[in-house]
Formats: sequence, C-alpha cells, structure tokens
Amino acid sequence: MLERARHIVVEGPIGAGKTSLARRLSERLGATLLLERPEENPFLARFYQDMERWGLATQLSFLYQRIDLLGALAAAHQDAPCVADFLLDKDPLFAELNLGSDELALYRRILAAMAPIEPPAVDLVIYLQARSETLIDRVRKRGLEAERAITEDYIGKVSDCYARYFYDFEAAPLFIVDADVLNPVDRDEDFDLLMARLEAMRGYREFFGYAA
Repeated sequence: MLERARHIVVEGPIGAGKTSLARRLSERLGATLLLERPEENPFLARFYQDMERWGLATQLSFLYQRIDLLGALAAAHQDAPCVADFLLDKDPLFAELNLGSDELALYRRILAAMAPIEPPAVDLVIYLQARSETLIDRVRKRGLEAERAITEDYIGKVSDCYARYFYDFEAAPLFIVDADVLNPVDRDEDFDLLMARLEAMRGYREFFGYAA
C-alpha cells in the first residue's frame, strides 16, 4: 500500500498521537508534512472554557486553516508524497458535536459555499483509536495550556464520533490502529511493526491491534 500512497492522512481523537505519528511517517517516507496548527487558532483555549459560546468561531477558524493548507499544497504541484494529520471531509464531525442547530445550519451553508474547492485525493487513512481513559491521560501528560479544561467526558464524546464516522468510511483505504495497546509514536518496535503492516496491506480496510 505505501508504495502507491501519495497522500496519507493520520487521524484520531484528541490525544491519540496523530500529529506525532504523522511526523514519524513523513521522516521515514521522505514525505511533505502537512499539520494542523492549533496554536494558531485564537479561539481554541476559549472554546475549552466555554464550548457553547466559542464553538462556531473555533470550528470556522480550523476549517479555513485546513483549506489554506490544502490549497498551498495543491498550488505547489509537487511530486513528493504527503503525510497530513487531518482529513478535510471529517470537518463536520466536530461541528455536529459542538454546535447548536442554528450555528450548525450556518456552518453547513459556509461549507457548502466552498464546494468548488477540491481537496487532494487521499490514498490511505491511518486511524488511531483508543479508550477515553488513555486519551485523557495523554492529553494531561503533554500539558498544553489550551487543553487544561478538556474533560474525559468530552474526549469520550469525540472518540465516539470518530468511531461512528470511520465505521462507514469508504472514501479511501483505512488502516485502524488500536492505540491502547500499540504506541508507534514512542516505541520504535511498534512503529516498525506498523510500517511492515502498512507495506503488506492489500485490503481496503485492515485492523492492527496487537504488537506481536
């Protein structure tokens, strides 16, 4: 699978390790790295303090950031493979979780107005899934100021939304990693196992849930 994949996306809920794994993959593959920049979202810290008030502003800020990043990638016309830590088609997931009905309707109108923007085709999605206890523990350990107010309950809701989204996902080959038992970010042996399984992947959907 890897030899044919030009645009790889690593996805997963908060704390799953998607950004760190995207970095490792890009280094191993010599690929361009395309990362979200939550530190550049001026509403994010306020969102975790008051989700109802700051949900729409946070959502739209991330939406435009993602579109700008993908637009710059398309404009570069480069031949090198790319590894990203976000999937644009998943953007409504957080909107549906965090916005009230009126704001969600407005968000959908804005998103629909962007329909002519065609994101690059995705050749492979790596989805990191883990229990909410694991996710909140990792969030606490990285100690980012903007994330101090995140609760395990909220992370559990995000994780459930991801699970439902990828349950029916058919837009690209999907490689599901059990990030509860595997840590390809911090353990070299798990990362090497992950690479070996990705290189041997032949089906459209595979699950990687053991380290031996």
